[in-house]
Amino acid sequence: MTDYPLVSIIVRTKNEERWIGACLRAICKQSYTNFEIILVDNGSTDQTIAKAMPYGVKLVTIDVFLPGKAINDGIRASQGEILVCLSGHCIPVDSTWLENLVKELKDPAVAGVYGRQQPMSFSSPFDKRDLMLVFGLDRKVQYRDSFFHNANSAFRRDVWNAYPFDEEVTNIEDRVWGKKVISEGYQIVYSPDASVYHYHGIHQDLNRDRAAKVVRIMEEIEGDSHIGRHDLTEFDVTAIIPVRGPLNGPGTQRLLDHTLSHALGCRNITRVVVSTDDPEIAAFAEARGAQAPFLRPPELSEGYVDITEVLQFSLDKVEDHFGVCDAVVVMLTTHPFRPPGMIDAMIERMIEEGLDTVVAVRPEMRQLWLQKDGEIEPVGDIRFMPRHIKESHAILGLFGLGCVTHPVFIRETSPFGPRLGVYEIDDPFASVEIRDSNYAEVVLQLLDDWQAIRERDQGANPGVSDLRKD
Repeated sequence: MTDYPLVSIIVRTKNEERWIGACLRAICKQSYTNFEIILVDNGSTDQTIAKAMPYGVKLVTIDVFLPGKAINDGIRASQGEILVCLSGHCIPVDSTWLENLVKELKDPAVAGVYGRQQPMSFSSPFDKRDLMLVFGLDRKVQYRDSFFHNANSAFRRDVWNAYPFDEEVTNIEDRVWGKKVISEGYQIVYSPDASVYHYHGIHQDLNRDRAAKVVRIMEEIEGDSHIGRHDLTEFDVTAIIPVRGPLNGPGTQRLLDHTLSHALGCRNITRVVVSTDDPEIAAFAEARGAQAPFLRPPELSEGYVDITEVLQFSLDKVEDHFGVCDAVVVMLTTHPFRPPGMIDAMIERMIEEGLDTVVAVRPEMRQLWLQKDGEIEPVGDIRFMPRHIKESHAILGLFGLGCVTHPVFIRETSPFGPRLGVYEIDDPFASVEIRDSNYAEVVLQLLDDWQAIRERDQGANPGVSDLRKD
C-alpha cells in the first residue's frame, strides 16, 4: 500500500525501554508501509532512545510534558498527510492495525478515528475491566459523543491545522480536542479492527490524583449538565439538640434559646427537635418553634452516658414521629459560639461532595501530644516556627458546635463514617465550651460581646464571611 498518503506516527515516550522495542517492531510489520515515525521523548533516563534509534525514528526531545503540546511538537516535525498518535507502551495487535485505522479518514466528515485497546495478560483487574467495558467489538460513529483517545488514534493534517491540540491542559487533551471537533460538526469514528495492547489501561490502575485532574478538566469542557446533584429543597434534615434539665440550671435557658435561634434560622433544616429529660425544657422549646415530641429517660442524662447513646435514642424517637430523614444535624447548647451560616454550609458541603459526615473543626497550631499508657507521642508538627509556614497542623474537633451526618451512622454507634469531611473555622471563640457552671455567667457576657462584634463587622462588610472550607 505504498501508493497511499504518507502517515506520520507520533510516539510519545518517557522511560519506555520495556515496551518501545515491541511497539516499533509491530509498527514495522504493518501492511501499510508508507509511514514515518516521530519519537517525542520526555527526558527518558533509561535506554528508550537507544532502543528506538535503529528503527529510523525522527527524535524530538522535550523537557516539560504537556500531552497536547507533545503531540503538536511531534506533528510540527512531521511530513505526513495522515497523523497517528500511539503511546510508547502500546503494541499493535496485528499487521493491519495501521491500514484499518487510517482508512476511516477517507470520509471528509470524519475528524478523527480511535482504535481498540486490549489489556495484557498481566494488566491489573481494574485496567482489564475498564478496557473491556470501553472498547467493544462494534464500530461506532459518534455525532455527539466527544470521547477520543490518543493512545491509539489518527486524524488528517488539515483537521489538525484547523484544530491543534490544547497545549495547556495537563490531561485528556484528546477529550478536549474531541469536544471541539464535534462542536464544529465533524464525526469521530471508533474502529475495533485497529487494535493495540495497552497494559495499564485508560484509568492508570485507578490512580486517584490523575482521576481528580481528569475530572476537573472534563467538568470544564462538559459543564454541569451531566453531573447528578441532590435537590436541597427536597432534602429532609433534622436537627437534634440534646439538653439536660433543669431549665433553671446555670445558663440553660439562655444557651438553649441561643442554639434554637440558630437552628430555626437555617434554611436547610426541615425540623428542629429538642431531646430532653425535662418537661419544662420541652415546653420552652416548643414555645420557640421547635419540636419536643418525647422525653428521654433520666438514665440517659447521667454523666457517664456517651452522647452516641443519647443520639441513638433520640433518632429512634424522631423516626417514630416523623419518619426516616435524609440527614441529621447535631448541635449542643454548650457550644454557643456558632458563626452564622455555618450549619447551612456544612449541610450543603456534605450533600454536594457525597460525604458521610461533616464536622466543625478549628485548626490548632500549638504543640500537641497524645498521652496513652504512660507514653507521650507528638501530634502534628511540634517544631517551634512561625505558624503560617508550618507544613502540617492539628485540627480540634468541635462536634458539639456542629456535626452533619446520615442517620445510618448514628444507628451504627459512630456518627462519622469513613468519608469524613471537616469544616474549618478560624474564629478563636468557636472552641469555647460551657461545661462548668462557675463560668457560665462570664461566658454568657462574652457571648453578648461576641455577637455584637460580629453584627458590627457584618454591617461594615456585608456578604463577607470568615468561614473557610477545606
